[in-house]
Amino acid sequence: LPVEVIVRAYITGSTSTSLWTLYNDGVERPYGLDLPKGLVKNSKLPHPVITPTTKAERGQHDERLTCAEVLEHGLVEPGLWDQVQTVALEIFRRGQEVAQKAGLILVDTKYEFGMINGKLCLIDEVHTPDSSRYWVADSYEAAMAAGEAPKQFDKEHLRLWLKSVGYSGDGPNPPLTDDIKAEVSARYISAYERLTGLDFVPGTQPVASRIEAALRGQFGGDL
Repeated sequence: LPVEVIVRAYITGSTSTSLWTLYNDGVERPYGLDLPKGLVKNSKLPHPVITPTTKAERGQHDERLTCAEVLEHGLVEPGLWDQVQTVALEIFRRGQEVAQKAGLILVDTKYEFGMINGKLCLIDEVHTPDSSRYWVADSYEAAMAAGEAPKQFDKEHLRLWLKSVGYSGDGPNPPLTDDIKAEVSARYISAYERLTGLDFVPGTQPVASRIEAALRGQFGGDL
């Protein structure tokens, strides 16, 4: 399908299209959503919300869409769009339950859907640290009280490092240092072990093998 679905339980993010940036800049009804007044960055939303988007071109942020625009532009048929939203919210709810048991907070996640033999299906990884944002649950209250971000368990750590070395998204990525490779890999593996209750043993389990392949593709070389 030409539309991806991001389900968000918290108002956060730092890119030009993030829900927090738009809200903080005073955009009225960002993504067509009616949000309560007085939210601060990283606040929990009253309930999970959907922000649809199209796939971003390389080096560009995702396009902002509302659910109404998805239908107005004929991107997804009305009945199918209802199904996409229902399924996405249910998968997210289950993901929240698993994350909570693992001592994590599932903040937001992106789902990509397709059709096989007329039936809706997921076509990308789900609830990995690459497709979802996670915080460590017991860091949340103290971080909010201090006006800081909760401890990250996702690729946001890598984004912050790229920003710290002056990378703006243009041109080739700066070379990753060994300590950053090790830290991000450790975060991915820790999230996997928390969520599955399994030890990460490279190459021995189908899910672990996919994570290993993703890590090698992202960072190269030995883990």
